[in-house]
Amino acid sequence: MKNRISWRVATVSSARWETGSARTLVLDVPDWPGHLAGQHIDVRLTAEDGYTAQRSYSIASAWPGSLEITVQRLEDGEVSPYLTDVVEPGDKIELRGPVGGWFVWRPDRTAPVLLIAGGSGIVPLMSMIRARGLARGRQPFRLIYSVRTPEDAAYADELRLRVREDPGLDVHFVYTRKAPEGAGTPKRIDVATVNSHGWPPDFQPDCYVCGPTGFVETAADILVALGHDPKLIRTERFGGA
Repeated sequence: MKNRISWRVATVSSARWETGSARTLVLDVPDWPGHLAGQHIDVRLTAEDGYTAQRSYSIASAWPGSLEITVQRLEDGEVSPYLTDVVEPGDKIELRGPVGGWFVWRPDRTAPVLLIAGGSGIVPLMSMIRARGLARGRQPFRLIYSVRTPEDAAYADELRLRVREDPGLDVHFVYTRKAPEGAGTPKRIDVATVNSHGWPPDFQPDCYVCGPTGFVETAADILVALGHDPKLIRTERFGGA
């Protein structure tokens, strides 16, 4: 069996659009060792002239189950436009992983969980939600999900279904540019949002924050200001194309 840091050849078994610019790839990887919710993989593309480009992508799925990544297209990117607009089922890509051991959630944890996502930062947090559902976990989960518009919310239908079917899961959307009717005025995440839709610090929740650097820093500062233990706040910033 290959080491997890070795490069493997994966076959794209299926693909689906989550939003107009985010696409999920379901990957068939021989001898995949399994993964924890919150881990990521490295993807490497090689051009005919030998030029390579490599990017990291969070795993969206829970294990045991399929290996899925959701890729947000960046128009000036080297890798994401290929994965969103070119790759088709049956194509092969190189990857290695799983990678990461700090920004992870394990089903044997019993503490309440607060997830705060900005844009495509939802991907590793969705893996945690799916892992909880797969394990039929009773840990209370709350997700605060900030997106520009309703159309930019990945997994929106699945999240609404899980709120109904997975007891103890609550989801609150924050819209920064255009909000649906009845959702109030568009705004950015703030102290009032986290105070109203997160957990009180006295509950000592495990907090996971993922998104662009500015968003993550703001959300983490809010959590600390509200009295959350910094040791229980785990952050992950994303970037790259």
